[in-house]
Amino acid sequence: MALLLMFVTVLHLVTLAMLFISTLEKSWWVWADSEITDLWYNCFHDNVTGSWLCTSTNDNDWLQSVQALMVLSVVFSSISFLVFLGQLFTMSTGGLFYFTGLCQIFAGFTTFAACLIFTFHRKDILESSRELSTGHFGFCFILAWMCVPLLLVSGLLYVHLRKKQ
Repeated sequence: MALLLMFVTVLHLVTLAMLFISTLEKSWWVWADSEITDLWYNCFHDNVTGSWLCTSTNDNDWLQSVQALMVLSVVFSSISFLVFLGQLFTMSTGGLFYFTGLCQIFAGFTTFAACLIFTFHRKDILESSRELSTGHFGFCFILAWMCVPLLLVSGLLYVHLRKKQ
């Protein structure tokens, strides 16, 4: 049981780190090697200075919903981890980690909804005069999709996990 507890804790920390990276990093859509778009900025690489020049993304209802859902997912997963640590030291023997598991499952569903919205409404979100076929999804988008099953699995593990001595 201790091994399962360590596995779930490591899985939770890994998915939380992946959520932070996918929410804050700059690569949800890649136009070319010198231009990327994320949830917060559109960035262009300046070859002269060798730095990235970033501007805020346009206010778009679909983009704001993706931003809100990803932030909500990070909040749910963070609360879940803090509650898990609290329950680990205060809960009586034999208790189940229901609240922790539900928070993780909600984090998985909010990430799933954010990824679906970005997938199906990327034309509206990106609002570019260029053809979308010249770009592709970036690693942060793929990382967010990878978080969905990991969050759901860890949530289910928490629901079935019992506290033992």
